[in-house]
Amino acid sequence: MSSSQTEQVTHTVVIIGGGSAGIATAASLLKRSSSLDIAIIEPSETHYYQPGWTMVGGGIFNAADTKRNTRDLIPASATWIKGSVATFDPDNNAVMLEDGQTVTYEALVVAPGLHLDFQKVEGLEETLGKNGVTSNYLCDLAPYTWELVKGLKSGTAIFTQPPMPIKCAGAPQKAMYLSGDHWFRDGVLKDIQIDFCNAGGVLFGVKEYVPALMEYVEKYRANLNFDENLVKVDGPNKTAWFEKADSDGNKTIVERKFDMLHVCPPQSAPDFIKTSALANAAGWVDIDQGTMRHSKYANIYSLGDAGSTPNAKTMAAARKQAPVVATNVIAKLEGKTNRAVYDGYGSCPLTVERGKIVLAEFLYDGKVAPSFPGWLIDGTRPSKLSWLFKERILPMVYWKGMLKGKEWLVKPDPNGRNDTTDSAQ
Repeated sequence: MSSSQTEQVTHTVVIIGGGSAGIATAASLLKRSSSLDIAIIEPSETHYYQPGWTMVGGGIFNAADTKRNTRDLIPASATWIKGSVATFDPDNNAVMLEDGQTVTYEALVVAPGLHLDFQKVEGLEETLGKNGVTSNYLCDLAPYTWELVKGLKSGTAIFTQPPMPIKCAGAPQKAMYLSGDHWFRDGVLKDIQIDFCNAGGVLFGVKEYVPALMEYVEKYRANLNFDENLVKVDGPNKTAWFEKADSDGNKTIVERKFDMLHVCPPQSAPDFIKTSALANAAGWVDIDQGTMRHSKYANIYSLGDAGSTPNAKTMAAARKQAPVVATNVIAKLEGKTNRAVYDGYGSCPLTVERGKIVLAEFLYDGKVAPSFPGWLIDGTRPSKLSWLFKERILPMVYWKGMLKGKEWLVKPDPNGRNDTTDSAQ
């Protein structure tokens, strides 16, 4: 149900964000306490399965299948406050909305996701969706990616990756691999130059998965251009400019022509988080990386992309974090001292070709953490079974499991030890 607009409303638990992390946390909370008074603050009427957008851009999924109505996903016993947050007053347990409404709480969960900063690249917003410029980070543009891939028979295709942190750090190269695979199968790869321009200094942050990825870099004859950050785009003239840093920190501008440009935009926390008392110096919600509790306010928790935890910002991470936060919120409300702990689990199913995936799974500090025995799936090698998992199983796990409070393989130990590692998202 939706709340009516009144000057002030009060709920036991208030969740900011009706995306993956917010709804999963609400479902996990209600699984533990079915009568709990929960409100979810979320402005959007549409909910997205974002891991599907890479597959849309590769011609495997339809964009429509990654969308649902928000109303249909919010738990029936929770209140949906359809609005946007303006600011926080954590000393008085209050959240102020842009429409003037104040919402007070006993416990607050902050899960608004992050912001895609397309505007930070000069000229980019004006040319998105035309002139061969696209991004799988927007649902409405992922079909354009596939249109460009199918239509390109020769020329230069550039794929960009900005400085960290970003959500799904493997997504920029997933787009490159699926595109290269199509051109390989179409017999035109020999006439296409692929450039991967990465603001970072390595292909992937967990070294165990790099050898398999490099095999595909070589197969698709992709040029790896490290320490190059996209700063400007001229769509009509099919030109992109990158700021390149050398080992001494000196920066130069590199100009590149393109026929297709797939952009991963810079990313940051939402403005209402950055300017709040909840943020750390980098603008993210300042939380303990284990308990997910705020460093200053003991009744505030955060998870998903907006949190300061140093894990990969993936759907798999949110799926693992949600029951941890739910467990700790319930403990806080009941005055208990036991705490569940998040171990930093994240996953990146790297779609290296149509029908095969390198299933990267890892904890904090890049520790490899496979969900399956090596004889079934060796995550460091491309696997058909991993592709089946990504294409067929994970969407069902998301819609029917994660958002319904079914904690398959991620049920936490309330005394500080997690169960087993999550299956990848």
